[in-house]
Amino acid sequence: MQGESRIDRELLDAAALVGHLIPAGSVFAFLAEHRRTVFPDSLFADLFTSSKGRPSLPGELIASVLVLQNLQDLSDRQAVEALRCDLRWKAACGLALTDEGFDPSVLTYWRRRLAASDRPNRVFEAVAEVVAQTGVLKGKTRRALDSAVLEDAVATQDTVTQLIAAIRRTVREVPGAAEVVARQCRAHDYGDPGKPDIAWDDRDAKQALVSGLVEDALTVVAAFGRAAAQGTLDDKAAQAVALLALIAGQDVEPADDSDGSDGRWKIARKVAEDRVVSVVDPQARHVHKTVHHRQDGYKAHVAVEPDTGLFTGGKLTQACGPDNHEAVVGVELIEAEDRSGEAESLQVLGDSAYGTGDARAALAEAGHTPVIKPGPLRPAVPGGFTVDDFTVNEADGVLTCPNGTTKKITKARNVVFGVACHACPLRTRCTSNKQGRTVRLHPQDAVLRQARADWAADPDLRAIYRQHRPMVERSIAWLIGPQGRYRKLRYRGVTTNDLWLHLRLAGLNLRRLLNLGLTRADGTWILV
Repeated sequence: MQGESRIDRELLDAAALVGHLIPAGSVFAFLAEHRRTVFPDSLFADLFTSSKGRPSLPGELIASVLVLQNLQDLSDRQAVEALRCDLRWKAACGLALTDEGFDPSVLTYWRRRLAASDRPNRVFEAVAEVVAQTGVLKGKTRRALDSAVLEDAVATQDTVTQLIAAIRRTVREVPGAAEVVARQCRAHDYGDPGKPDIAWDDRDAKQALVSGLVEDALTVVAAFGRAAAQGTLDDKAAQAVALLALIAGQDVEPADDSDGSDGRWKIARKVAEDRVVSVVDPQARHVHKTVHHRQDGYKAHVAVEPDTGLFTGGKLTQACGPDNHEAVVGVELIEAEDRSGEAESLQVLGDSAYGTGDARAALAEAGHTPVIKPGPLRPAVPGGFTVDDFTVNEADGVLTCPNGTTKKITKARNVVFGVACHACPLRTRCTSNKQGRTVRLHPQDAVLRQARADWAADPDLRAIYRQHRPMVERSIAWLIGPQGRYRKLRYRGVTTNDLWLHLRLAGLNLRRLLNLGLTRADGTWILV
């Protein structure tokens, strides 16, 4: 059943005895005075529907600990140790000086309950309500979109390690898999989690091992794949079989002069799209923000009000995939603010990653104005013509090249100039293809052309972008912390890490509000 906070203070209440030592305006002082108002018992009532049993810890206590934990980047054990030994934590959470705290597993228990609930981000929403009451965002008609790569909490695994780990997982999760592996799988002793002891510099030995592991994996998938597809296995077992099938195919290909039917496989000299990097955290992915900086993990997407640096929304996603692209998630964050009733017609700022035609069209349709830096155009020939040098007539469905040749736009929005390029005097500036130039027009070509033209012609757009970009970069710096110490995640999977992100954003927003002068007067929140 739900635990409730006590209104009366204990004899050795930390806030009463040492509260004067806590710096005014700090998050500790704020929680000591206002945690029950921000995180009332009713906020967590749906998590404990039973009126019987042993009471849980009060919600305002756990919410305060979670906020402080994420502000200081502490593990569960470190957070409970701080609650036991740090007077600031005791005062902030309403504990007595002699209170011994609770077991670290309680925080895991609460996070699981929150993640499984209908409102997993209620702590962030509670702080957002404080932001709304202050009116600090009223009249603020700009939102900036950005993202940061967060590193996963597991080690990246190579193909051999993943195959062994995935087979071992099926042994644990799938009824009957242990017997199949013991009877039919011979490439490795799957009771041993380590790598096989082979001559790793021997190419033939390595290929024989890979071939054996893949064949073992295919054997297990063949034995249980139909049951998984028909739904006769429980969720954990079905997921284990599906993961094994994925691992067995993502990094390998038939050996030279083989089609795979003879059981000969090799590690592919490529990186599979949407590659699973670890069976311990199957949702982690390869990602790179730049060509030269590659990481494994997730992406944290945020919407920021650039004048105040307050986060108005956030979402953690897998690091790759079309549904997780910056432009797609960025539009979702703006749409979520629209649904809350708080958003007006906004100027939406973003770098070129947010400048897709679909994103621009969606924002414009919702009544917002994109202030987004267009991506660079890449000519087919270095220093040559770009798509903007071609004239589009959508009404007639034709495209005219710089030399004046006009061709029809196909249903797939391709324009083939072909033989018309052979004698063209501008050919060397247009294409190096012997068959002539082919132009592929984006479905939102008109939107993208207009955006590029506006950006080039309107200095005010560029000035707004340059003026407000630094504050967004600062907000991202707050998110990942000094020297990127918060960039390394502590949890596995999108759901749990998204909860972490919103707790982090809640703490940062609360700290920012206090810096802006947050106080409570006449029953409401104001900035002074």
